[in-house]
Amino acid sequence: MSGEGAHLGKTPLGQVRGLGSAREGAAHWGLERAVSVALVLLTIRFFVSLWRLPALDSQTLSEWLRQPLAAVPMLLFVVAFFEHLRMGLIVVVEDYVHEEGNKLLSLLLINLLAIGAGALAFFSVLKIALGGGAG
Repeated sequence: MSGEGAHLGKTPLGQVRGLGSAREGAAHWGLERAVSVALVLLTIRFFVSLWRLPALDSQTLSEWLRQPLAAVPMLLFVVAFFEHLRMGLIVVVEDYVHEEGNKLLSLLLINLLAIGAGALAFFSVLKIALGGGAG
């Protein structure tokens, strides 16, 4: 299907922002739930791992994060955390910000800040994991 039929159910603003019709909400809802479950499991693993460490000083934590079985779940935690944060804030803005200019600006800021902070956290964990230290 080409032309207007390819965008059936989308508003012009939705087409620009890449948003579909209300029928696409189920996929977003499912993704939010999957990320939530992953985040719960990774959080439990994180706290259990911390509990098992002999100390919580910088050197011990750095040595722990240099292990692949600690670094990989921590990187997954960072990705899941910031994606969950981003998706949740987007839903709040879409539900409660009604002026289109403010909505678009808010969504842009949420995406930029979540991606920027997530990238910084990801890089920090990766730097420690690859032996760059915490400083």
